[in-house]
Amino acid sequence: MTTAHPSAPPPAAPRNGTRPGRAPSALAAVLRTEFRLFLREPGALFWVVVFPPALLTILGCVPSFREASAELGGRRTVDLYVPVAVLLSMIVSGVQTMPSILTGYRERGILRRLRATPARPRHLLTAQIVLHGCASAASVLLALAVGRLAFGVALPRQLAGYLVAAALTAGAALSLGAVLSATARTTKIAQTVGTLAFFPMMFTAGVWVPVQAMPDTLRHLVEFTPFGAASQALDQAATGTWPGWTHLGVTALWTAVFVRTAVRRFRWE
Repeated sequence: MTTAHPSAPPPAAPRNGTRPGRAPSALAAVLRTEFRLFLREPGALFWVVVFPPALLTILGCVPSFREASAELGGRRTVDLYVPVAVLLSMIVSGVQTMPSILTGYRERGILRRLRATPARPRHLLTAQIVLHGCASAASVLLALAVGRLAFGVALPRQLAGYLVAAALTAGAALSLGAVLSATARTTKIAQTVGTLAFFPMMFTAGVWVPVQAMPDTLRHLVEFTPFGAASQALDQAATGTWPGWTHLGVTALWTAVFVRTAVRRFRWE
């Protein structure tokens, strides 16, 4: 699922008389460069942006998934899979795409070369988070559109709560990606660890069985994982209620743990 990322040339020095040391100009240069490189990666764009809505489309074509179920409180299975598609795009960004790119940059010495330019490694990390966050946001909008237009799934009724839950989920996924980038010494290790982490996360996000349809004991256990809690929070906001503070708190706590671990363990060389 992972794709190779081409070597990134050091960003050009700022023009128009801009002082070389100004961080905004350096960050903008890195962001432009990374954006161009990201667009050259059709594999990464497919898995992050296209795959989750495509999976939703396939599942929605199953006739039984479009029928209301008494066990789900009169809801349809396809209604539950829209938040799953949202989660899936963020998980792919966090554990599959971003770690391979950042680890590859470190392995090829690109981060070290950045020190000879006005840019800094932190600018590259920020650019990667922004790009993957935007790609995930595009996938979220596409999944909501597919659910609404193809299968009549209602749009989120508690929009503010949905945005809060989505932002926390994206933070958890991308900060987890930063942890994998920090601890993996090579691109192959990053890809292997990311793949091993990907499948359990798909389960806790409800790809195989929606969290809401799991047995009570299993559901309660899954709700203490970052993406199990996020799945519940997104589903609650979609149905019109504010996400449970427990679910938001669990997601936020995992995000804080991931961020702290990434900061402590990350090495630029």
